[in-house]
Amino acid sequence: MIYTVECNYADPASEAEWNAFYSLEKLPALISVSGFKTSQRFEALSGDCPAYLALHSVDTLAILQSDEYRQKGGGNFSRWQSHINDWRRNVYAGLDRAVAVGADEVLLVSEQGPQALMELGLTPLALHAVALDKTPAHRWLAKLDGAQARASDLQGLNVYRAMTVQLLA
Repeated sequence: MIYTVECNYADPASEAEWNAFYSLEKLPALISVSGFKTSQRFEALSGDCPAYLALHSVDTLAILQSDEYRQKGGGNFSRWQSHINDWRRNVYAGLDRAVAVGADEVLLVSEQGPQALMELGLTPLALHAVALDKTPAHRWLAKLDGAQARASDLQGLNVYRAMTVQLLA
């Protein structure tokens, strides 16, 4: 299962500090929770989507309701809460482990179907929402070399750069 967290951040004065906290403290705390297998954070380069996306591979939905999750990862960012908006959380089935995206690659996300990814010669990974917000109900993911991405028409796709390496449990 893939647990996604997306948001925008509304305070430019504290955004660098927020990003450092999320990338350097929150992600390592989450990956230490039993049942989290991978965690990686992204920033949108283009598309109609929130600025930030985190992809986590989890064993089951029950992990997100556990005491360990609440203590280590869930809700431990109250200092930043007033600046977070467009917050969306979803759990998707269809993929056991999130794709790792390198520094020289981009993550492409389609919410309109797999066709745009297939036209780039990619094999889309299909996800369907099973819990939490359940919107968008379906997504298709693929990664693409950064140079190829710059030379391609990516209209209709959300394009993300990796902010962190993929952390592994």
